[in-house]
This record gives sequence, C-alpha cells and structure tokens, in this order.
Amino acid sequence: MRYQQLFYILIITSSLNFLNCNKKEENSNELAKETSSYLLQHADDPVHWKTWDDTLIKHATTNNKLIIVSIGFSSCHWCHVMEKETFEDNAVAIFMNNHFINIKVDREERPDIDHLYMTAVQMMTGSGGWPLNVILLPNGKPIYGGTYHTQKEWISVLKKIKELYAKEPDKLHAYADNIALGIQENNLVKIVKKDSLLSKDTFKNHINQWKQRWDMVFGGTKTTQKFIKPSEISLWMKYAYLSNDSITQKQVIRTLNNISNGGIFDHVGGGFFRYTTDEQWKVPHFEKMLYTNAQLLSLFSNAYKAYKIPTYKYIIEKTANFLLSEMKSSEGGYYSSINADSEGKEGKFYVWNKTVLKSILKDRYNDFSEQYKYQPLHKNSKEKDLILYKNTSLDKNKQQDNEYAISVLYKQRQQRIKPKIDNKIITSWNALLITGFVDAYKALGKKDYLKQAEKLADLVYQNAFEGNKLYHTLANKQSFLEDYAFLIEALIKLYTVTSNEKYASRANELTAIVMANFSDKKSSMFTFTESSQLVSKLIKINDGVLPSPNAIMANNLYRLGILFRNSTYLKKSKIMLSSMIPFIENSFTTYSKWNTTLLDKLYSFKEVIVTGSNAASFATSFHSSYLPNTFVVYSTKKNNLVVFSEKHVDNETFIYVCEEGFCKLPTLSTEEAFKQLKN
Repeated sequence: MRYQQLFYILIITSSLNFLNCNKKEENSNELAKETSSYLLQHADDPVHWKTWDDTLIKHATTNNKLIIVSIGFSSCHWCHVMEKETFEDNAVAIFMNNHFINIKVDREERPDIDHLYMTAVQMMTGSGGWPLNVILLPNGKPIYGGTYHTQKEWISVLKKIKELYAKEPDKLHAYADNIALGIQENNLVKIVKKDSLLSKDTFKNHINQWKQRWDMVFGGTKTTQKFIKPSEISLWMKYAYLSNDSITQKQVIRTLNNISNGGIFDHVGGGFFRYTTDEQWKVPHFEKMLYTNAQLLSLFSNAYKAYKIPTYKYIIEKTANFLLSEMKSSEGGYYSSINADSEGKEGKFYVWNKTVLKSILKDRYNDFSEQYKYQPLHKNSKEKDLILYKNTSLDKNKQQDNEYAISVLYKQRQQRIKPKIDNKIITSWNALLITGFVDAYKALGKKDYLKQAEKLADLVYQNAFEGNKLYHTLANKQSFLEDYAFLIEALIKLYTVTSNEKYASRANELTAIVMANFSDKKSSMFTFTESSQLVSKLIKINDGVLPSPNAIMANNLYRLGILFRNSTYLKKSKIMLSSMIPFIENSFTTYSKWNTTLLDKLYSFKEVIVTGSNAASFATSFHSSYLPNTFVVYSTKKNNLVVFSEKHVDNETFIYVCEEGFCKLPTLSTEEAFKQLKN
C-alpha cells in the first residue's frame, strides 16, 4: 500500500467498551480539558480522542483493541486538512470509535513519543512527516504507519487492518515483533573507550562524496522540496574555514544567499517559514516555527562574522525584530509557532494580489517590482496569491533600499486576519533562541540582543526549573534531554560574553542532573527521558529539525570540563564522540552536529583566556570574529573558576592561548593572540 510505513511504539489507553452506554464518559472526546492548542483543535471531532497515558497499557491489552495514534502540531497545514476531510467526518469517526482506541498526541508536548515514531519511520522508509498516523496492536507494537491520508485511503487502511487482525493475528504479531526489535537495535550505541577518530583525509572524502548531492545552483542539497538545515550549513561553514575549502565556502554562501532572497524568507514581516515546496526556495509552506528562526539567527550571525555580507546583517536584524514583535509573550517567553493558515486558507495572510500592490504602492510600484519578483502560490494564480522574493538578477548598481515600500506593505498586512499562534512556551526552543540572541550580539555588537538573551535565560531558569527538574513546558510537566542540553549550551554561551558566574554555575548544576538522571548504563550516551514506559528506550543521536541533544551534551561537557577543569566531563565527552565514529562512517550526513565536534579534534580546539581590567573589550575582538574551533572566556577580576587559576595579574590584561589546558606565554595584545591562534 502507498502508506505502508511501519514502526514501533509503546501505547496506552483507557479500558473502553464502545457498546456499553454505562461508560459514556470513556467514549467521548476527552481533549477539551487539555491546554495544547493542537489537542484543543481536535476537541470537537466526533472521534473519541484520548490523550497519551503510560498507565493504561493494561486496559488496551485487556480489551484486545487495536490502537490508532495520530501525531501532529498546531501549525501543521496537512494536519488541519486531514482533520477536516477525515476526523470531522461522522462515518469515519463511528468506524474508528467502534473498532479502535484513538489517541491524539501533540508532538511538541511529547517529543519522546514523536522521536520514537520518527526514528522508526526514517529507519523503515527513509522519510517521515506530519500528521503521523500509526495503527498499533493492543500490546503497543505497530502494524501500520503513514502520514497524510485522504478520507478514502484512511477508511480503506482501517478496514484492511481490522480484517487482517481478525483473520491472521499471529502474522501481525510476528511482523510487529520484528519492527520492535529493529527499533531497539537502532538505539544501541556501543561504548568505545579508546580515542577513536576519523583522519582529516577520511573526513575530506566524506565531504567530497556529499558534494555530489549538493545543489550547485540554488544551494542546499538536491531535493524537490527544500528544508533549511542549520546544523548542516554550520558544518559546511566550519569545515570550509578550517580546511580552506573554497568550493564548500561558495556552497555555504550560495545557500544562504538563496534562502535570504527566496520566498522562504518573509521579506515583509521578517522571519523564515519552515520549508518550501520547490527546489528554488521560492514557494513556502507558511508555518513559522520558533526553532527554525532561533537556529537561523545563530547561523546568519556566524555567517556574517565569517563573510561580512551586508545582507546577512539585514537578515539578523529582520529576524530578531520579527521574533520580538510577533512571537514574544507578555510574560517574556516565546511562542512555539505561527499557523500556516488564516481564514481557512493556507498562506492567505502572506500572499499578494498584483492589483492591490499597485494600489498600495502607487508611484513606487515600478521601482518595487524591479527589486522584487512574484511567484504564484498556485499554477493558475497569475495576478493573485503572489509570493514576494528578491530579484537577484538585477544589476547591483540598480539595487536600492526598499524599506519604505516594505513598511507600507507591512502596515497593510497587519490589517488582515492573522494566523493563529500556538502559545506553548517550550524550554528547549526558547533555549535555542537564547543562543541565537547571544550569537547575534557577538556578530553585531547590539547590547539589546544580549539583554534579551539574559532576560529569557533568567525567565526560563526561574519558571521551568522546579524541584530539581527542568520541564519541557509548564503546562505539561515532562522532562526531556533536549531541554537540559540546549539550555546548558545557552548558559555557557551567556557566560562567555558576560563572565557572570551564575550562568556557569547554573550550567554546571543542570549538567550534574543530566549525568545523574539521564545516563544510559549500556552506552556512553544519555537517554531522551529520565525514565520511560516505552518498550524501547530512546537515545537521540542523529540530527533532525533540531540538533542531536547527545551531540550538544558532548559539546557542553567539553566546555564545562575546560571551565572547571573537570576530568570526568572531559573524559565523558571524548568517549561519546569516539562511540559515534562507527555511525559517522556509516552515515556521515546524518550526524552534522557530531561532525562539527569532530572538527574540533581534527583541527586543534583552542582556548582563549583573557584576564584583567580590559578583558571584556579584548574578549569582544575574539567574539566578533569567526573562530569556530575556539572557546573564549574572560574575567576582569580574580575569578573562582579553575580555568582562571594563577592567570590574573593586578593592573595587567593578559591573553592566554591554550590547547587542552597547556598555554603559550601570555600576550598583551589581541593582534599577537590572533597570530598564535593562526599558528
């Protein structure tokens, strides 16, 4: 079948008897009591949706009911389409209610469940997506999985699965057991204690093989749809710098230029959409995700430091302004996403009619239409539903500032009915934004970005950290590795630019919790959850839309190991990286974040330690430069951290360039320190 994608999951549900009217409360849709925007969107469906509950597996087995688990998120366009076409249909709902236990999951609230499904989907098919719809045996093991289905396809699948389960349950159980075993094996990471790394030549060979799949016209990789992958582009940028690879550098700039100029960037309001449906970055799917924009804030900040291209500075400022004005809550946290649809139509808030453009811009229209081109959202839309993108073929001498015209369009667009916002405040995604603001501050020197980062860091720490646990969201108190990993990374970054010891202390505190509660005894990695009722534990080592939390933790441990001269952290980080080498060799492009860390080892990771009264201004020189394999810390006074031990001299500002704790003779000038770094 077209959607025959199979994978595994542990399941829960309540004991239901759909023919017993005395259990009416169990047979109704239970989502109205939830706080998730996505779950509430399905609260009026005639399907008797339940929420995920790990304690109810026994009831599912007792009733011998097949289970449907449907996963999505609030700003997912095709999730809405399938709801309207299928889950709001009474006939479909009656069939689902009579023969299945039906569970809805918000993938943003429960990334553990989503990651487990997605791991299996990618393992079985090489791809995945949302809505994610799976059918499970009563014991929780999968027998069918797919993404979007039409109503006709969905009913056909349900009937066939029901019939097959009635006639040949043994075959389904055997098949599901094999899938479950495959997922368990997918989470096996063997400990490699020796310092096992790739050589520079082997790394180069992997990059050269990757180049064969690069899109040398529009950037990124050759695909019919284009997703911006910040971890990949960051890896290319770092490798190009360290290895002096001009081809890779050109690919980075080509990619960033095309996404800056294309329709995937909102030229009127700022910020990036999730992906485009074409290979040229022109026709977007109009969701705006916090994690996308947070990561791109960091990516363009580093790119601006590396290349000083003015467009990148503009993108940083425009994206930051969008986040501050459109995604920031009144309490100070940032919302998770903005819907693709408004007034029941995808992208309606963002597209333009040529006649309307002419009437709004008047005598400025001709100049504006020379600077921007229009891409129809649909093939038959010649004058309406137009997407704006930059005219890159225009001679540079003719390019001009169109901010006035853009401001006019922005004011007009603000009068439209806005897409809905998913108001979840997700710890891990907000942590990515803290890092984004810090990187923007380092690139542009704007103190407001640092101020925003510090405010957000304090808010997240004070509100999400409670009872020695860091919660994913306050509304649904779950703890996941990504929340710890991303926040620790952000706190370390904040410490490097502020020298405020509270950030180093908090990072160290959270790391100790991760080491105590998430360490996997059978591998060198950390599990995604502290404990889990899922049959297969989840160890997230690969990158997805978010970087691998284990890769981030390996980086965190190494940097904290330097700060506190903690040999346990340093050893753990090295073992984690060494244990990943077999995976990297087998599937190099899947592990960009690990490969970024690997480059630190191949090209000598440096420490720059600055002490003295002028240490802050000296450190700024390093922070504003693109030094991807360098860790910069400073202190203007005597400091308790071990990294500064015996390095402070009264009335002098010294710069120490070190490698693995061994330092060259200190220098009094940044120029000399840069020379030492280069040599």
